[in-house]
Amino acid sequence: MAFYGDLFRLPGQPLAVGEPRYTAADVSDGFETELLFAWWKAAAEVDSTVVPPGADTLARTPRSVQAALRALSRSRFFSGLALRALVGALKQTSRYLLDIEVRAAARKRVLSEIGDDTQVVVAHSLGSVVAYEALCSAPGHSVRALVTLGSPLGVRMIFDRLSPAPTPLGAWPGGDDLAWTNVADHGDVVALVKDLRPWFGPKVEGVAVHNGASAHDATAYLTDTRVGSAIAGGLGVR
Repeated sequence: MAFYGDLFRLPGQPLAVGEPRYTAADVSDGFETELLFAWWKAAAEVDSTVVPPGADTLARTPRSVQAALRALSRSRFFSGLALRALVGALKQTSRYLLDIEVRAAARKRVLSEIGDDTQVVVAHSLGSVVAYEALCSAPGHSVRALVTLGSPLGVRMIFDRLSPAPTPLGAWPGGDDLAWTNVADHGDVVALVKDLRPWFGPKVEGVAVHNGASAHDATAYLTDTRVGSAIAGGLGVR
């Protein structure tokens, strides 16, 4: 398992367990705010308890970071997730895509775990972006199957920033014999785009699962039989 979580801590931040104590004020304008509002819109579409952006209510919801975080905290998808963790997810995504040094270091960590005997790579959430780019940067690798879980690779603001740059489709992350299975829960707000074929070509196999209230949870994905089948296929196990 590749670990690179420490790369996202800014200089001077304590190496304590959990996310730094982020607040709404830490959400930056631009990419982070745009992604936050995309999550809000997606959550409102799959959860009737979430007031959509700009909806008319007794007190009209302002289009602000505070309002977005408040709405998401009440959703089934983000229920129980501390505000600092939600903001932390935004900041990790933006740092990976916008900080060249963090991006290179994370990809290097992933590549260091991929040897000649590696047949399957399983990646979840932002990790699917890191794994995808790592495989693209290693032509001739031995990986036979890529399994992405709850992936944001099809989100436009992420897709457009991928390396190598899409032309217009995203690069295929391996040889012609690589099997890529993308698994997404209908209610997974992070995986805003469930079908990756329009973005990476018809060879991507899409699998829909139902993780219940834990739509984005890695454990829920990993314990689904269809994920197991995709992994077994890459290992040549029947």
